[in-house]
Amino acid sequence: MANSENEKPERISEAEHAVMEALWTRSPLTAAEVCDSVCVERDWSLATVKTLLSRLVAKNAIATKPDGRRFLYSPLIERADYTGAESRRLVDRLFGGRAAPLFAQLAESEALTEDDLAEMEALLKELRK
Repeated sequence: MANSENEKPERISEAEHAVMEALWTRSPLTAAEVCDSVCVERDWSLATVKTLLSRLVAKNAIATKPDGRRFLYSPLIERADYTGAESRRLVDRLFGGRAAPLFAQLAESEALTEDDLAEMEALLKELRK
């Protein structure tokens, strides 16, 4: 399902990301089923969803498969692959490629809960083994 390992997923807009989340949750889906997942919350029409699906097909983020008179849509990239690439872009762009300043910023803005800190400590211990 994932693109080749050296190929980064193409940048996906915030709106396209909502469609991807619907497809990562359950797929394949029709355009109407994607709309059922996102249209009410975002005040979108079926036409908007179809436009976003077309963009995602053009970016090779999703695949289409004919199903009678409709199409079924499925992700071509794994959620973890995309979020990993986006996380790396964020750290590179805002923090010069270093993750420590990102965590410092989150801590200073009190965006980290005790549970977040405990999870990070456990992850660091695991990485050091």
